[in-house]
Amino acid sequence: MALTTISVRGAREHNLKGVDIDIPRDTLTVITGLSGSGKSSLAFDTIYAEGQRRYVESLSAYARQFLEMMQKPNVEHIEGLSPAISIEQKTTSRNPRSTVATVTEIYDYMRLLWARVGVPYSPATGLPISAQTVSQMVDRVLALPEGTRLLLLAPVVRGRKGEYRKELAEWQKAGFSRVRIDGEMYLIEDAPALDKKFKHDIEVVVDRLVVRDDIGTRLAESFETALKLAEGLAYVDLVDTTVSALSPPGERGGERGSVHEAPQQFTPESPSPDPLPGGERAKKGMKNTGIPDNRIVFSEKFACPVSGFTIPEIEPRLFSFNAPQGACPACDGLGEKLEFDADLVVPNHDLSIKKGAVVPWAKSNPPSPYYMQVLGSLAREFGFSLDTPWKDLPGEVQLIILHGTGGKPVTLTFIDGRKSYDVKKPFEGVIGNLNRRMLQTESAWMREELGKYQASHPCEVCGGARLKPEALAVKVAGQDIAHATRLSVVDALAFFQTLPETFTPQQREIARAILKEIDERLGFLNNVGLDYLNLDRTSGTLSGGESQRIRLASQIGSGLSGVLYVLDEPSIGLHQRDNDMLLATLKRLRDLGNTVLVVEHDEDAIRTADYVIDMGPGAGVHGGEVVAQGTLDEVLATKGSVTADYLNGTREVAVPAKRRKGSAKKITVHNATANNLKGVTASIPLGTFTCITGVSGSGKSSFTLDTLYASAARQLNGARVLAGKHDKITGLEHCDKVIDIDQSPIGRTPRSNPATYTGAFTNIRDWFAGLPEAQARGYKPGRFSFNVKGGRCEACQGDGVLKIEMHFLPDVYVTCDVCHGARYNRETLEVKFKGKSIADVLDMTVEDAVEFFKAVPPIRDRMAMLAEVGLGYVKVGQQATTLSGGEAQRVKLAKELARRATGQTLYILDEPTTGLHFEDVRKLLEVLHALVEQGNTVVVIEHNLDVIKTADWILDLGPEGGVKGGEIVAEGTPEQVAKVAGSYTGKYLAPLLKPRGKAAKVAAE
Repeated sequence: MALTTISVRGAREHNLKGVDIDIPRDTLTVITGLSGSGKSSLAFDTIYAEGQRRYVESLSAYARQFLEMMQKPNVEHIEGLSPAISIEQKTTSRNPRSTVATVTEIYDYMRLLWARVGVPYSPATGLPISAQTVSQMVDRVLALPEGTRLLLLAPVVRGRKGEYRKELAEWQKAGFSRVRIDGEMYLIEDAPALDKKFKHDIEVVVDRLVVRDDIGTRLAESFETALKLAEGLAYVDLVDTTVSALSPPGERGGERGSVHEAPQQFTPESPSPDPLPGGERAKKGMKNTGIPDNRIVFSEKFACPVSGFTIPEIEPRLFSFNAPQGACPACDGLGEKLEFDADLVVPNHDLSIKKGAVVPWAKSNPPSPYYMQVLGSLAREFGFSLDTPWKDLPGEVQLIILHGTGGKPVTLTFIDGRKSYDVKKPFEGVIGNLNRRMLQTESAWMREELGKYQASHPCEVCGGARLKPEALAVKVAGQDIAHATRLSVVDALAFFQTLPETFTPQQREIARAILKEIDERLGFLNNVGLDYLNLDRTSGTLSGGESQRIRLASQIGSGLSGVLYVLDEPSIGLHQRDNDMLLATLKRLRDLGNTVLVVEHDEDAIRTADYVIDMGPGAGVHGGEVVAQGTLDEVLATKGSVTADYLNGTREVAVPAKRRKGSAKKITVHNATANNLKGVTASIPLGTFTCITGVSGSGKSSFTLDTLYASAARQLNGARVLAGKHDKITGLEHCDKVIDIDQSPIGRTPRSNPATYTGAFTNIRDWFAGLPEAQARGYKPGRFSFNVKGGRCEACQGDGVLKIEMHFLPDVYVTCDVCHGARYNRETLEVKFKGKSIADVLDMTVEDAVEFFKAVPPIRDRMAMLAEVGLGYVKVGQQATTLSGGEAQRVKLAKELARRATGQTLYILDEPTTGLHFEDVRKLLEVLHALVEQGNTVVVIEHNLDVIKTADWILDLGPEGGVKGGEIVAEGTPEQVAKVAGSYTGKYLAPLLKPRGKAAKVAAE
């Protein structure tokens, strides 16, 4: 009989207390509960870990050594498991070469489409490139000046690995005597042994000729031989000259070396068929393909009859920016370059040069009088003052200071001791100086220091397209592949669906299967609420929820059934409007015959689930039990379930009795145009709790993080960051600092923990070092660190565990047999406070530490702040890598709250409710509102309606995502926004502003 449940018995991973549970298979099951109650421990560390481990163990020992195997979870028995796939928040690739299109494999199908039905166009004429016949090739060569010596070569190997001993012998047997290998000419019998690990280029010399009228027949036969050898390709290399030198004046040879090229027909200002923006390639003389200037490339396949522009082969790899065959040679396929940025070199335009406006020269280490003498000389030469604010200097003077005099000599006066002397030479400019120093330095420290003044800018050769001109010359329906990747998901869907109408019957037949795959994948992305994402968006810029939903779309595209999917809060970053689409996608995954297990706090997801598991009753050591399980109705009827209380309305996050008016001052962003923002001008009242809302992709992060935070950080904190485009921001003078609290990890190593991050560990070590026993032994605070030699256990170097590599079995971590997991040596552990060693303190929960250190204010206050943000269950020394995104964000919040509040701080938080249960949201709001009560300003990007309804002010962006967003739809109090007809946020917010639960009963009475 087929198993109908996943039976878990005796699960004790992390804080689970011998959990026994039966989860029905082929259902959508939601696991919910307080943060830290054991949801992830049950779903990921127990059920997924065992499912994945069993599947991998079914493979051969050889295959297993290449796969990451998971530890066997601490569980007695699990039955009914399927092969498991985990879709977590932490899987986003930070590789700049990874994009939405590559992650979803859409780009692989696009490359195949452009390779099979794309039509190459000549960048010079804008005309389609047609195949060349042997006769046309002969005529081209005969048109060269008489007496020109040339080699006719067959490129038999192009950028491929191998030794090619057998092939070389066959070519020699066929009568050929010479080959060119990796640019060097050899007799075949003298050819060197080739390393099969490296890529090689091999060209067989078919003929050596001198151009005369009577060589036509011989040339035709040689071309036929070369084309046969090299599958339709042939090279003609000029021996004594270059193609450019043979071209008529004003008609420089095309990048493929034609001597019959028509003059360039366009300018950078006029529209042109050039695949690069603004005719950039035409401006550059079309010399960026890596083809030698003494070579003419011929192809039986594609060549421009006028310019000679030829594409050797149209294969999918030509369109890959991760392969040398397709990547732009200037930026190596990244589409952008690091360049020194004027805004980072001169970040504060209100300062004068004398007061340090030119930061790299003002803050040189050690301070150099040379730079000020150079700037003083320029001031005398061009008639400006070093005391004038940078913004008041003429634009021409600013350009000279930054970019130099362009080779024009100026008189620079230097003082050496009491002597002064003049030097007449061109001035290289501050940015020129930085470029030269970056190229010349061998110091990693200096490179890092200079790198602070660099920012990414689109590559000037490919214009950010990432590809070679050859790839951009191939078009489908008149568009190159880079144009198609710049489209949003919804626009790409429309583009690809209309493509068959532009195809010939033959192209339609070839493209049918490819377009089906592309349309399906785009449809899945559209259905999970990602219609606003551009296909060329890099993976590193995606939020945790966006990357999860992209992987979810990919999994649906695979069409697997009988699989166990485990998801971690897929609704993160999703507006309520788009939630229904996500839930429909999860149900579709279930209907394919899969078991879908979701860790989630979203109310809609809980109400949609077939089966609900509520973990609790508390967090950490107080959790780890199943409080309620069953259908939604069964869970709602369970007494003692905090989740059920919130769903029933017996508990709720209350709507404030009145909204704060703030301090009557405000911060105003003027004309913000970063990313998709359309000239947004909006104000945030100071001294209020403000929510930035809107559908996914509407421009919330562009406005709040890229523009407001970046500008405030530059002005208030002196940060070297580039802000999104805007005219100005007014009102920042009313704040003394800005603090950004995002969801990035608090540490990427197991040695980082809440105590080290908040600074409490320094106080703890100082306290232990001050104890009588420690002073008697002469122990300093460093003795109590597990990161340096001295007090730590050297057997495990302070880790507490030893890692044993097992090759094709999972790595085994065993407790150190010297310190028994305490991380410190015996002598250090002998120093105790109230009978507890420093290892015991690290093993305490935060709430226990508050009580333990109640007489030590510096430690107690930091621990109390962690408890206040709802992290009382976390251990003081818990590894940072085991904290969830929401927990990491609250640790950061606790660190900032522990600092002395000035009442003039601007706090900016990015979705702080990620990973938080209804009850945790209530606790967090108490903390945030307490900050505002002290006079501070809190700005939150949020989708959670419980947070939004407590706001004093709302800025709602939209109306849609991507290009259809970027505008202010509504602003005002929640009550005002709820009345705006075009606001999706207002529509979902309105019902929550009415009394419900206890409040509704009181109102009714």
